Amino acid sequence: MTALTPLRAEHLFHGAFADEYHFLKLICPLSLVMSEKVAMAVAAFKAEHPEPRSLSAMEIGAGTGMTTQLILAALGEGSLTSIDNAPAMMVQAETHLKEHVASGRLRLKTDDALSALKDLPSESMDLVLSAYTFHNFLEGYRREVLKEVLRVLKPKGWFVNGDRYGVDDPAEHLKTIQDEVRGYFRVFREINRPDLLEQWVVHLLSDESDEHRMRLKPSIDSMQTLGFGLTTVSDRFEVNALLISRKPCL
Repeated sequence: MTALTPLRAEHLFHGAFADEYHFLKLICPLSLVMSEKVAMAVAAFKAEHPEPRSLSAMEIGAGTGMTTQLILAALGEGSLTSIDNAPAMMVQAETHLKEHVASGRLRLKTDDALSALKDLPSESMDLVLSAYTFHNFLEGYRREVLKEVLRVLKPKGWFVNGDRYGVDDPAEHLKTIQDEVRGYFRVFREINRPDLLEQWVVHLLSDESDEHRMRLKPSIDSMQTLGFGLTTVSDRFEVNALLISRKPCL
């Protein structure tokens, strides 16, 4: 079997895990909060850039379309391209977002992040947005995606990522993950779905592997090395954080 290279997109969302990903709202209520924070960042960008023009934005990781809907509401008349490499997730997004697609404001594309970004012209996006997707990338692949994010952003554009960023203190991080697992057992016991419990625990083990886990400060340091400018962090709770990084205006 060929070893997975760092620059190859993984396919982590399939089967019952993907088909019933809506249970995320039960086992991680903060996920909806973070999606709302990503949309609020779009509104903040508009407030800082009030010139009368339609914004262009890209969402990496459409998922079920929950975050996408909030982004579209915040964008107003702007256009959004949303991508996901999991066909099972894209089917759900297409169902939930068909009116937005029909209006012409939303384009849904089944593709991996790196390929989709490479298809875009340089300095073509005001915003690149994501919620709970980048932690699924292998570290080397993630770095290449971030390079492309920086390339496609317009000067003064924003990269907004609401995601899992490991707590810097190892003992505190471990306790947070242990509490998360206990929450899985409680929720899936209540709904009598032990089959999904197994899949969510296995997925969490992937999230927590050395090849995937993102630490906050090292992540910011790496982005600044790539050329991102001012980066702010807000809404830090447990392993969740909202990161906004600006492209410098040279």
